[in-house]
Amino acid sequence: MATAVAKLAPINLTSRALEEVRNILREKNVPAEYGLRVGVQGGGCSGMSYLLGFDKAKDQDETFDLDGVLLIMDKKHAMYVMGMEVDFQDGLNARGFVFNNPQAKSTCGCGSSFSS
Repeated sequence: MATAVAKLAPINLTSRALEEVRNILREKNVPAEYGLRVGVQGGGCSGMSYLLGFDKAKDQDETFDLDGVLLIMDKKHAMYVMGMEVDFQDGLNARGFVFNNPQAKSTCGCGSSFSS
């Protein structure tokens, strides 16, 4: 009998980011069939911006399990975010998700858009 091999996610969420995602899922009563969608879209001051939100998986998506959190990503977006780390900061000067993307050639000052 063949065993299923878990797919390695192209991105990583830090423990702080995973904790915040779980808090949002619980507090906002996000339906169980929804997962965290991570991707990119055209726009932003550097040419591309990050997508981060809750959604249902579609036919063109790949799904991954990140410590109990369902990660959803359009297969076409993997080349733009391969190796990216998503963190969550909760400080006096900033609060929110932070994207550390090794594929980005340049980023904007706010950190939410990049060019590849």
